[in-house]
Order: sequence, then C-alpha cells, then structure tokens
Amino acid sequence: MKVSESWLREWINPEVSVATLVEQLTMAGIEVDATEPVAGAFTGVVVGEIVAVEQHPDADKLRVCQVAGHPDGGEIQVVCGAPNARVGLKAPFATVGAQLPGDFKIKKAKLRGVESFGMLCGQTELEAGDDDSGLWELAVDAPVGQDLREYLNLNDTLIEVDITPNRGDCLSVRGLARELGVINRQAVNPVAVQPVAAAVEDTVPVTLQASQACSRYLGRVVRNVNVSAPSPLWLQEKLRRSGVRSIDAVVDVTNYVLLELGQPMHAFDLAKIQGGIIVRDAREGEKLTLLDEQEVTLQPGTLVIADDDAPLAMAGIMGGLASAVTPATQSILLESAFFNPLAIAGRARNYGLHTDSSHRFERGVDYQLQREAIERATGLLLEIVGGEAGPIVEEVSAELPQAPQVTLRQARIASGLHIDMDAATVEDILTRLGLEIADHSDSSWQVKVPSWRFDIDIEADLLEELARIYGYNRLPTRVPDSPMAIKAHTESRLPLAQLRRHLISRDYQEVVTYSFVDPADNARFDPELSPIALKNPISADMAVMRTTLLPGLVATLRHNLNRQQSRLRLFESGQRFIPGADGVDQQPTLAGLVYGPLAAENWNEQDRTVDFFDIKGDVESLLAQTGNGVNFSFRAGSHSALHPGQCAEVLADGEFIGFVGAIHPALQQQLDIPAGVFVFELALKPLLQARVPSFTPLSRFPANRRDLALLVERELPVESLLSGVRKTAGEYLSDLKVFDLYVGKGIDPHRKSVALGLTFQHPSRTLTDDEINGFVGQVVEHLQNQHGATLR
Repeated sequence: MKVSESWLREWINPEVSVATLVEQLTMAGIEVDATEPVAGAFTGVVVGEIVAVEQHPDADKLRVCQVAGHPDGGEIQVVCGAPNARVGLKAPFATVGAQLPGDFKIKKAKLRGVESFGMLCGQTELEAGDDDSGLWELAVDAPVGQDLREYLNLNDTLIEVDITPNRGDCLSVRGLARELGVINRQAVNPVAVQPVAAAVEDTVPVTLQASQACSRYLGRVVRNVNVSAPSPLWLQEKLRRSGVRSIDAVVDVTNYVLLELGQPMHAFDLAKIQGGIIVRDAREGEKLTLLDEQEVTLQPGTLVIADDDAPLAMAGIMGGLASAVTPATQSILLESAFFNPLAIAGRARNYGLHTDSSHRFERGVDYQLQREAIERATGLLLEIVGGEAGPIVEEVSAELPQAPQVTLRQARIASGLHIDMDAATVEDILTRLGLEIADHSDSSWQVKVPSWRFDIDIEADLLEELARIYGYNRLPTRVPDSPMAIKAHTESRLPLAQLRRHLISRDYQEVVTYSFVDPADNARFDPELSPIALKNPISADMAVMRTTLLPGLVATLRHNLNRQQSRLRLFESGQRFIPGADGVDQQPTLAGLVYGPLAAENWNEQDRTVDFFDIKGDVESLLAQTGNGVNFSFRAGSHSALHPGQCAEVLADGEFIGFVGAIHPALQQQLDIPAGVFVFELALKPLLQARVPSFTPLSRFPANRRDLALLVERELPVESLLSGVRKTAGEYLSDLKVFDLYVGKGIDPHRKSVALGLTFQHPSRTLTDDEINGFVGQVVEHLQNQHGATLR
C-alpha cells in the first residue's frame, strides 16, 4: 500500500523526519518497502492557462498557444502538440530556464519555423504520474502563475508499506496513523465525520440470507447526483499518490474512504436495481459480468449481492457491470458492509482476481466501521456531486463478532519477554493501542480487544504487542540455559543427509523443484497414473501434483541446456503424490539425472559421454551406503518413458523400489534434448534402512582365488549366475566378481562367455586345494544343471 507523507501528517504530525517515521514503522513490524518523491526534481514550472489557440501554419499536429502565467506577466507563445490543448485549460507551464527531470533545461526554440518560449507539460514529463495522453489538466480554480510545486504540495514523499496478513487494520491512513500515535505518544487527529440528515425518504430493503458470511449491511439512497462533476484536485492527488486512478467522482469517493478509513465500499446505479438487496450465496449456473467486463460463472459458496432478479456484485470482491454507475446515473445506492474474512478468503483467487476490497476483507475489516464510513462517503458525495441523501438502512445479524477478552498474566510477561515490566508501563502500552482494561488484579489483566484488531486472540498476541511497542531492540539478549539432551542415534537408520552428501561427493548437485507440474509433462513420464488436480493452481502449467520427480529434473535440464550448460548431474529428494482409494499417498522419493560428458573438461581426462552403466554405478554406490542392511538387486525392466533396452528395475529383498535407465529416444526428441539422458528414481524408505555395524576379525590365513570362464545363454542375466554361485560355494566364499565378458569370434552367437573370480578364505586355518576344488566343483555342477553352463 502507498500513502503520502502529507496525508499521513494530516492525521498525526510528530516532530520527526520522514526517515524517522519510516524507521518507527519498520521497528513496529510494518515493513516499509520504499520511499520516493511524489514528483521528479524540477524548477521553474508554474500554473499556466491557455488563453488562445491557433493551428500551426506548417504542421497538422502542432498548435500555437498563448499562455498566461509567466512570472513577468503578459502572454507567452508556446508551440504544443498535445491533443487536449484548448482555450481555458490550466496546465503546468515550464518557462524558459526551467529545469525538468532528467537534467532537461527549457530554452527558447523554433518548431517548424514558429518560436516557442516554454513548454506545457504532462504528468510524465514532470515524473508526477503515468498519464501520458496529453497535458496535465489542473483544476479550473488553480491560481494562474503560482509555482506548481507549492500549489500541488509536490515536496512530498510516497511511503510504500508491506502489511503482513495479520495486520489488516493498518491497510488505511487511519490505521498507520494509529500506529505512529502509539509509538510517538501523540494523539491522532481523526477526520470529523458528521451524520448526514435524510433529505428524502427513499430506501431500499435489505435481506441477509447469508447472515454468517455477512453480519452487517448498510445501504443508503442518494438521489439527483451529478456524476459528471469532476473530483476536486485534492481528492485526485491523494488517490494518485496512493496508486489509484481517478475514474469519476462517485468511484473516487468510495476509493478515498477505503484508503482513509479502511472500509471498502461500492455504489450501485439505483435505477438498475430490481426490488431490494439480498445478500446470499450464489446459485448453480449463475453468471455475472464484472466491472472489468469479464463474465464469470459463479461457484456455489461464493457470496453475492443480488436484487430480486439476479446477482449485482461479488460480495467484497468486485461489482457487476450491469449495475455500475455511468455518466447517465442520477441516483445511487451506497453500500457499506462487514463480511466474515473466511467467507471472502480465497474466493477472488478462484476467479483469477485480486482487488483492494478482497485484500482487506480477507484480512479483516473493523466490524464497527460501516456506519462511520457511509456517513463519511455521503458527506463527500453531497459536497462534490450534490444530491439528496435518504436514511441509512442497516441490517445486523446475531453472528456479528463480539469483542473478545484476553487474560494477560504478569508472570507470563517475565517468562516470555525476559523483562520486568511494571504494571504502569503495561497498562500504558495497552491503553495507547486502543485495548480496554476491563479488570486488573495484582497478577493479571483482563483486556478487551478493539473491533479493528482481528489478530489479537490469545495471551501470546498481547505479549507480541508489548514487545513491539516497548521496542524489540530493547529486549535483553540471553543465551538459552535449558538442558539440551543429545538424542540417541539409531544406527539401523541411515540419515537422508548422508545420502545427499554421498551424491554430492559423486559430483551431483541437489535441486528443489515444484510439487506442482504441467499435466502434459507428468503424463509423458507416468501415463499410467492420473495425477491429483489442484483446485486453485498457480498457473495452467502447474495444475497437478506430481506422481514422479522426473518432470522437474528434466525441466531443470532443459533450462540449463538453454543457457549453454552441457554437463549436468542432478538429484532431488521429495514427495510423490499418488492418488488412492484412501486419499493421497505421499511417497518420499529420491531421483537423479545425468547428462553430457562423464567428467568436466580436463586435459587429463578421456572425453566420454555418460552411459547407462555410469548411472547404474552411481545407484549401486548409493545402495552400498546402507551397508547391505537390505538385499538390493537389479533386473531387466520396462518403463513407458525409458529406453526398452536400457532400463533396469531396482529390487529390495525382492520388492520393486524403483528404476534406472535412459530416457526413451522418442521422448528425448519430443523434448528437444540433443543427447542421451539417464535417470533413476527410488523409493526412499528402503534406502534409509542400514545394517548395524559389527566387528568381524580379519583372517590371518591366506586367501585362494579360482577363476571360471563359463559359456551360458546370451540372454541369461549375470545376476542369476552370481546368485547360484553364492548359494553353492559354501560359507568360506569371501569375494565374488565378474572380471570379463566376451561375445564374438570362436563362440556360439547365441551364447556368451562370463569370467568369474571366486575368492575363498577360512577365518582360522588355511584351506587345502582339495577343499577349494570341492567348492568349485559344487558351483560348476549347479550352474550346469540350473543354467546349462559349460566351462570354456
């Protein structure tokens, strides 16, 4: 929210600089994002009036104007190309010698042969607004010749504050002034709001059907208004400096009251209302065209303001176009209401909207403010557009909030803030904040919360208020002295951090991607599952919850490839969201991706691209971190997104826990990735189960190795051979490895040669050759019988 320093000082004017004001607000928990002057740096600009206009003799778009207002008197000739230049218009006039923003100095000039002694300015030339459609039109009563900075009070500062969601009471000039009054121990000068006596008897009946969502609604008829009457310059300037565009007097007044008091309001064209006002929930299939000309289909549960025929507005969000005030409007109905924050929260986002009204109602608006706001708006309207006001029609339900009482204990202040705050200081702070002390004893206070503070509900909230106003910087700094017992470390469980560190040690980089993904991307990598659709997605390409981590990793790869990064090794740990009969199953998962050269560019490294066995080796090293707490194995597998010949399933004690493989070439081409991409995705739970370390003494006796070269069927997985060897080689087999694989000349094309190295070692004696030959014979016999293997 933006507010000008001058407007704020109308409410409270402490004798401190704007820099101190900003610091005070920041230290009170109201973050100030920026401060900036309301206009650029310029001098020599006065209020000028065009007294005569002639067409330029040699340019269709230029006019020769005679301008009054020069400090030396008389009329000055100025050539101007603005489309709104006309006789009687008052606009900023930069005289010869004036200095404009951007170090631009006004000099005497000739434009197409006609002399010009100055410049008529628009808002953008003075950096005083965004309107670049023509000259800045000043009020008709602007004093000709007066310095523009003095006339418009342009020696002012804009303060942009970022209000946290719990402090909706500060989304107004009055709210910020209240905070500064508390900090500076100074009374606030509120605007005098006088009740407007009814001049006509016209009313519109109000019915609260959704009384829990809207517990107070006020309406007032104002007849015979002149909507074409311009808003006064002071009103337009305050709106402009708050970032609000001036539209017409009626809309400007409602926006002004919103900024000044914090109460959103709306004005309906009375002639377009059929019957009475009904506050109700939207009905199935109802449609409403909003003020921004967007037609929406109203969802059940959306609160609407309707008449006897149809909805007129989305309550607390935006009015409807059909009942909007237009230049032809002669009578209006002013609305001022209190809506329950829960009835408005999230509704605007459901329709892709965000308005100043919804922003405030979602955070909570003072439920005692509505009558004061409608009286304030009525008074301003009668002053600007004329008319006669009717009586206020007010409907209040039993669901209107009541001021809560919160107990504050003296002992809790000492334990929570670690300061000894005396009773007088506590009561002074609470009273200045507008809280009422209903009862006080030696050890506690009963505090009544004002209607504008929706964020105070429990004792901790009062402690926060005491700390804010007392000063966070004055609170003592202490080292915690509570006993901190070291938690027992369970060695049978592997910490996720260790797996992360291991992957990082293998040159992987951790990424964190969104859990929301594009439905099309998710379908490419996991077409078998229908993902959970979000009711309120951030965007269309983040509309479903991921069922696999691969879309995020591949999107990160493509992002880096577009930025000339040709080598990537990525991993991510996160949740997969699997729909099921019992709801959503959130499965912790670890996934990785490798692409490009095996090693970073180096004169001493072989230039080779990663392949399937590189990433499989990374997965094997990751599984080894468990210390064989779980029996892991691999087998040939298939996956719709992976290459059919380069895909392996990962098993834990025979149960499928994930896969490793190459992205399918067709999918790779579809994603416009030039080279092969290799990925893995594993369930995290089995990876966190570790074997408890135990000591096994090293044998002092020599080991013996026997090598076997076996001919087996070409399609036989080597894991089947290794498994058979482990089963039959006996308990003294200490190591088993594959050290050679051969296919080609001299071997049946349907068979392959696998060379195995078997190492035997006894813990307490030396094994004899006969014993080792017996073990090897058992192995060979088993492999011959089980797999048709023959010794080469």
